[in-house]
Amino acid sequence: MRSTIVGILVNALLAIVKGAAGFLGNSYALVADAIESSADVLSSLIVFSGLRIAAKPRDDNHPYGHGKAEPLAAAIVSIALIGAAVMISVQSVHEIITPHHAPEPFTLAVLVLVIMVKEGLFRYVFDVGQQVGSTAVKTDAFHHRSDAITSAAAFVGIAVALVGGAGWESSDDWAALFAAVIIFYNAYRLFVPAIAEVMDAAPPRHIEERVRLVAQSVEGVIGLDKCLVRKLGFDLYVDLHVVVSGDISVRKGHEIGHSVRDAICKDNQRIVDVLIHIEPEEELNKSGRRITRG
Repeated sequence: MRSTIVGILVNALLAIVKGAAGFLGNSYALVADAIESSADVLSSLIVFSGLRIAAKPRDDNHPYGHGKAEPLAAAIVSIALIGAAVMISVQSVHEIITPHHAPEPFTLAVLVLVIMVKEGLFRYVFDVGQQVGSTAVKTDAFHHRSDAITSAAAFVGIAVALVGGAGWESSDDWAALFAAVIIFYNAYRLFVPAIAEVMDAAPPRHIEERVRLVAQSVEGVIGLDKCLVRKLGFDLYVDLHVVVSGDISVRKGHEIGHSVRDAICKDNQRIVDVLIHIEPEEELNKSGRRITRG
């Protein structure tokens, strides 16, 4: 949430600077960049709200917590980015077919500063998103990267317009149109994993493989059958079928199950709960189901 607040403050300041420079410097590419930064402020506010809701503890109405708010926020932000891309595209086409003056040279200096700030912000926020495993925070980070890309495109467009002189004034607007395509692509690329998480898509394969490895190391575990992992907000939940000897007592099977759960949760702090189902080896052999043996 701290990284999101930093992003909101920086984007708000940059939106004002880019908007003023674009208006005074006769550059629609900069104005489009300012629009994207304004959209980023709104997006970051949505992400911040989603993170606050996702961090709420479980209650009677939400026994698995409020984690779904986090990928939902990411999906909403992606849709907002798509809307911004469409709006910039429409205005860019209008500017291309409307004669106007070339941008002012000082706008290039503004864009260099913007690119440096946004790329630095992307690296900071993305690292935070990786550390906490947040889809919404990583989505927010890529907003900063897309902003840096659109600013770079604007820089090229304005430079071409200034160097080319008469007849090249629309280069700035073509740069804005190119930036809109980049924004749309990034929005789509961020929307897909957010929706996948809402639909309980499996997390990266290495998480399940590690769960299996840890579970098989517990004394009394003969093998494993099903292993299902799902992500809810920042947390992971595991459903695991543990194969034990059919000759042991119910109490002993219960103890093995608890040992497996404790070992998995200790190995990965993001796993908050493991539902263990004890399976007798003999019954599984009769069914012909494949068992992962330790």
